[in-house]
Amino acid sequence: MTQAIKVRKLCKYYGNVRALADIDLDIDQGEFFALLGPNGAGKTTLISIIAGLSHASSGFVSVMGHDVTTQYQDARRMLGVVPQELVFDPFFTVRETLRIQSGYYGIRHNDDWIDEIIHHLDLSDKAQTNMRALSGGMKRRVLVAQALVHKPPVIILDEPTAGVDVALRQALWRFIRRLNRNGHTIILTTHYLEEAELLCNRVAMLKQGSIVTLDSIQNLISDCTHQSLRLRLSSATLPAELHEQLISYSDGYHLLRINSFFEIAAVLNKLRDSGLQVLEMKIIQSDLEEVFVNIMQHDEAGSI
Repeated sequence: MTQAIKVRKLCKYYGNVRALADIDLDIDQGEFFALLGPNGAGKTTLISIIAGLSHASSGFVSVMGHDVTTQYQDARRMLGVVPQELVFDPFFTVRETLRIQSGYYGIRHNDDWIDEIIHHLDLSDKAQTNMRALSGGMKRRVLVAQALVHKPPVIILDEPTAGVDVALRQALWRFIRRLNRNGHTIILTTHYLEEAELLCNRVAMLKQGSIVTLDSIQNLISDCTHQSLRLRLSSATLPAELHEQLISYSDGYHLLRINSFFEIAAVLNKLRDSGLQVLEMKIIQSDLEEVFVNIMQHDEAGSI
């Protein structure tokens, strides 16, 4: 199967500044993929090259098998991009904006799909409103609608929920999930890591223009060693054989370090053998934010 996105040995320089360094990346059709990294990591530069808005210094990029340089028109038709910036034409209504966007791709009689997009993004009561009269959150909804108007198989969302309200965020993700279930490839950049953890299957993390990790979110979280077990026991005294695992004791709760879920049974057996009852127990599992911070700090330590 042709990859939705294929990147090989991609480099980008701005003068003497290296923005991207030998990026290799494959994103399969139908994936919900996260592209994460701190500010200045190169995420937007990579997206700009994929979208044909910037030229690579060297390397190769294709969208649905179409080279973004030599087959630009075909590649661009395969792609919808929601940018970070609020860019809009102030002289048209929402519906007119989407009809014009359809025209850019040579699509006529697209009103049924435009109506569906407007409905799912909760823009129905603003369809005849001039763009300049919209709030920032409403303008961002229209940017999402513009990216979807030609039904692209690959959709890039660059910080789509930055500065928007909870209602829009929920409506947007319901619609995007539906598109993903229907086979659309979704690529998300976000600083809300809980969104990426909830929505995405795989993640690439960038730092200083390089990919420092590429794996499934499930694997990254499972491999993280910072799992812990929070216990309230019938006694404040912990068995001696568990002292090495003790992280802290506070307000009647013991916090124990565990390396895997398999260790929980061993901990409970030791407590039972000591005659202690477990009054409360909670597994505190690592999340993507903790994984992200650990990877970025490890990369910094390794580069010093």
